Amino acid sequence: MTPAGPPGRGRLPLRLRRAPVAWERQRPTWREARPALIADALKRAQARPSGNWYVVGASRDLRADRPLARTVEGHEVVLWRDRSGDLVAGPGVCPHLGAPLRDSPVRCGTLVCHWHGLALDGAPFAGWEPWPAHDDGVLLWARLDAVGGEEPTPLPPVPVRPDPGRALVAVYTGSGRCEPEDVVANRLDPWHGAWFHPYSFVDLTVVDTPRPTDGRSAPDAFTVDVSFKVAGRLVVPVRTEFTAPGPRTVVMRITDGEGEGSVVETHATPLGTDATGTPRTAVVEAVVAASGRPGFALARRAGPLLAPLVRQAAGRLWRDDLAYAERRWSLRSTGRFPG
Repeated sequence: MTPAGPPGRGRLPLRLRRAPVAWERQRPTWREARPALIADALKRAQARPSGNWYVVGASRDLRADRPLARTVEGHEVVLWRDRSGDLVAGPGVCPHLGAPLRDSPVRCGTLVCHWHGLALDGAPFAGWEPWPAHDDGVLLWARLDAVGGEEPTPLPPVPVRPDPGRALVAVYTGSGRCEPEDVVANRLDPWHGAWFHPYSFVDLTVVDTPRPTDGRSAPDAFTVDVSFKVAGRLVVPVRTEFTAPGPRTVVMRITDGEGEGSVVETHATPLGTDATGTPRTAVVEAVVAASGRPGFALARRAGPLLAPLVRQAAGRLWRDDLAYAERRWSLRSTGRFPG
């Protein structure tokens, strides 16, 4: 069933599908999902600057007494909050004898190495140098100039999103055997949604695709009409827009329908290679949902209860999408990828 058009404002958010179509009888999308179109969108995304900033985790995951650790392209990164509550990031290897600082406690804003007691308050000390870091209220970022190799920027390219203080926020983190480009390519293929994720999406139509541009100033987006499944025949129809503002980020934004302005940000962070030489990539996906409906205020207050459910739903989607990305990398790495 193809939607008649974008959902209108002022309608009830839920809609009852009149004539659900069996999965195998829905309209094929393989002719529209042209490999060259997806590859060109990916190429333009990879050409956009990141300022050497990498998403390393969720703001909520950083505790007061323990650091948060991530490996970015084989470089150990450790993050914590100093005495003033400001985010600190730097090498995760103690400069004294190489202890893993991820296992060291934080005391009154100071990271204390658990091997010999070297204390780091966020300032350069004993050979340890901090790296630029940023907490945008949803995600934590670190700037690794030695890894990115680009012209550094003072702040990361945080996508425009609803105010986290007035939104329902949930962050999912997973990892797979692939490279960031495989994750981004997955997200730049909206046509697979209703076929690959029929438990979440139905009635999907790509109504507009990126036009040939330099990919920097002109619009470069996939516009998609889709219905999110709620239960049975109940769905929430929306119009969404997929953009890739950077080489490791894809943003899905609801542009019409329930939750207009809400975003799902997908960030791909390269972790490095495992013992077999296979690349690994972390997927950090942030859902920042907002709505003008009166009932949403209640949903937002129930955020601590709803966020785990949102993360669970994202985990189900990414179980499939990481298989997609891993398959793509496997074919690319052996010269068998048809795209």
